Amino acid sequence: MKSIKWGIISTAKIGVKYLIPAIQASDTGTVYAIASRDLAKAEKAAEELNIPVSHGSYEELLADDKIDAIYNPLPNHLHVPWTIKALEAGKHVLCEKPVALDSKEAESLLQKTKEFPDLKVMEAFMYRFHPQWTVARNMVKNHEIGAIQSIQSVFSYYNDDPENIRNRPNMGGGGLMDIGCYCISLSRIIFGKEPDSVYGEIDIDPNFGVDRKASGILTFGDRTATFTCSTQMQNYQRVLIFGTDGMIEIVIPFNTPADKPVNFYLTKNGNRETHEIPAVDQYKLQADAFCRSIINNTAVPTPLEDAVANMKVIDAVFESGKSGKVVEL
Repeated sequence: MKSIKWGIISTAKIGVKYLIPAIQASDTGTVYAIASRDLAKAEKAAEELNIPVSHGSYEELLADDKIDAIYNPLPNHLHVPWTIKALEAGKHVLCEKPVALDSKEAESLLQKTKEFPDLKVMEAFMYRFHPQWTVARNMVKNHEIGAIQSIQSVFSYYNDDPENIRNRPNMGGGGLMDIGCYCISLSRIIFGKEPDSVYGEIDIDPNFGVDRKASGILTFGDRTATFTCSTQMQNYQRVLIFGTDGMIEIVIPFNTPADKPVNFYLTKNGNRETHEIPAVDQYKLQADAFCRSIINNTAVPTPLEDAVANMKVIDAVFESGKSGKVVEL
């Protein structure tokens, strides 16, 4: 099988700590180059991570004709501009979530990709590739918990660093964009459809100007998904899927460890069963899935239309939080 040569835009933590090691351990790709606007940072990262080539600008990276695919973990406001530049340079792109600042920008990227039919672009929601979600989805589809009624999710951490990009509104910061997007995405996946309406409550940090806590109610006919995300709460994540005959509890739904098994629980007839999923690196699974779509010239696992749909719900939560009214979709 052909090996895809990756170029990494920036020395962002998610790339250095998670995605680069995952690609290096993958079956289908190698990390060929890394770029930073500070050449010394790129050289340091390249040396530490055993990457052959370092570039002192993103433009140099995109001009490197040995690179097949780009990983874009830049701040949110740079996702679409640099993804388009990568496409124009003839590169496939795996772009971190959320793919854009809003659904209009996401739609503009989708339309732009039509000019490059031979290039693959995908939003990097790594959690989708963890097998616990395949098992959970199959349980729902097979009515293991009866008819699904409601999903509840929470995702939070504490970060009051004024220098952190997540606390900068001009960079697309805030909890809803950073982690609430997961809660929305999983709800759409489990229900297998788009919500009919959205109601949101948004708490804006008076110093940073970004949402430090956001809660939402998504309606899917007579069923609901509710969530809370926060950048200023106790570190926590959990997903509960309720049916007429039971429930599924996913303990580590998003940031699963690569080196440890994870448990989730199925409750039926008053009995709580433990299901253990062996340790896997969801970033590696994501990288291999994306590379195989390039190698085999097949559709990416998650098309950009899904990214646009997720951004539409995020937009609606913000709109509802501002107006205090339910937003119909």
